[in-house]
Amino acid sequence: MKHAGPDALLRLQSLLIQLRARAGMIEKKPGIFYRRGKAFLHFHEDPLGLFADMSGLAGWDRYAVNTPAEQATFILQLEDYFN
Repeated sequence: MKHAGPDALLRLQSLLIQLRARAGMIEKKPGIFYRRGKAFLHFHEDPLGLFADMSGLAGWDRYAVNTPAEQATFILQLEDYFN
């Protein structure tokens, strides 16, 4: 599974706008976010669609982000992580 390229990131534009507005994360490269100096969130594309990988307590957790509903679920998971 490869990191999401420019075309895939364009499809996630509304999600990325929300993430870029979030305090506590820095986007060092398009679609790759760091928190406290460590890689925290990035995106992948594969034949099954687009996925967000977010660093959790036990490693990386993967979330489908293909639809507005999936993106909303992912944002809720992100909010839970920060709270």
